[in-house]
Amino acid sequence: MIILKDILYKVNIEAVKGNTDIAIDKIDFDSRNIVDNDVFVAIRGAVSDGHDYIETAIKNGAIAVICNAFPQTIEAGVTYVQVKDTNKTLAFMAANYYQNPSQKLKLIGITGTNGKTTIASLLYQLFKNAGFKVGLISTVRILVDEIEYKATHTTPDSLTINHYLQAMNDAGVTYCFMEVSSHGIHQKRTEALHFAGGVFTNLSHDHLDYHPTFSDYRDVKKSFFDHLPKTAFALTNIDDKNGLLMLQNTVAKKCTYALKSYADYKAQILENQLSGLLLKINDNEVWVRLIGTFNAYNLMAIYGTAVELGLDHFEVLRMLSELESVSGRFQFVISNNKITAIVDYAHTPDALENVLNTINDIRTKNEQLITVVGCGGNRDTTKRPVMANIASNLSDKLIITSDNPRNENPEAIIAQMEEGVAAQNFKKTIAITDRRQAIKTACQLANPNDIILIAGKGHETYQEIQGVRYDFDDMKIVKELLEQLNK
Repeated sequence: MIILKDILYKVNIEAVKGNTDIAIDKIDFDSRNIVDNDVFVAIRGAVSDGHDYIETAIKNGAIAVICNAFPQTIEAGVTYVQVKDTNKTLAFMAANYYQNPSQKLKLIGITGTNGKTTIASLLYQLFKNAGFKVGLISTVRILVDEIEYKATHTTPDSLTINHYLQAMNDAGVTYCFMEVSSHGIHQKRTEALHFAGGVFTNLSHDHLDYHPTFSDYRDVKKSFFDHLPKTAFALTNIDDKNGLLMLQNTVAKKCTYALKSYADYKAQILENQLSGLLLKINDNEVWVRLIGTFNAYNLMAIYGTAVELGLDHFEVLRMLSELESVSGRFQFVISNNKITAIVDYAHTPDALENVLNTINDIRTKNEQLITVVGCGGNRDTTKRPVMANIASNLSDKLIITSDNPRNENPEAIIAQMEEGVAAQNFKKTIAITDRRQAIKTACQLANPNDIILIAGKGHETYQEIQGVRYDFDDMKIVKELLEQLNK
């Protein structure tokens, strides 16, 4: 039996109407999911306000309502709890409901613009290889030891996070690696979680459709480190100009990693090939299967995290060499006629520039680099011309196409991207709205030894158009098209 007043522990309550000493079944913030004996938490979101659905929740069986302001009509037999911040309240209620599962394992949060999925996923892989039971909460998937669940958000809501953390407790998981998005931090989804460590990757242009300014986006990321406990570590990339800022007010143990600066965990790239990287990490050489400078940074975050969590540094170096790339992150296939197709999730200007620079560093320049890229609909519009400018400057041919247009006109998105293409790059740039046709055209334009980069969607196996998700897998499609052209 769960008593309402018990799961309100640590909640800043402003006023109560009714009795909090009542047994409840579950908590929910979606009135459609409410049934008898449930608690409804009214959340003010970007699209709708849960306060508008209090009456519906009560009709569906809610016996308690958590809200920012009492409704005009107070129903007899229903308990109303007024709080200042229902997002934060939901986080504490969720943690209490599931008996604070984050305190019973070592939870590591990874935040930053790029690299979160790769770092979290490879940490899961490394600790699994080291013999531990491990959990993962990422953009790509949620893993409770070896049981996989589908992910819907980079950082799920508080109830979902704590539900899976409790499942990890039940499965004997000792470490969990979790992506922490700026949305998740801002919406208080990570409040009430006990983190054993936090990792900062980098900060670049993204999510300015949600955050009013870049400084707001940066400060939200920083707030994650501000709230880490003394028992945790804060590991930051000090080659990024915002890296040290993340550590400014934290009480956690401060640790750094870098390729260019003096740091606790430092690497030097000795060789950079399509087959992998030769790195010198804190005076020890190691060959890894991952490619590019951006992955060297990811590997340093992984190395630093593993050592801070108590693993032997020589053993970590050995395990780094065994790591395999994450789905949709610089995945490549080479056709029978030696055309290399690379699929990458790069959907921000910085990530796209990193991937293109990596390819240009590796290739001989005797081959063409053909890039296929689009931008998502209903997202930050300011990065569209920037991404096209980067792609047109760093590619021999550019095909601008659809990504997930969502509820926008894909041709309007493409037109905004084309505004960023410099005059000298017009001749090598074409626009093809249909993404499959764009990939097919790239394959037809490619000659033996050429490289095709298909950017933006990576691991995604769908394309979202006008509210409908259609099956669409960049890697699967390019493999099929290359095979057809080889016949």
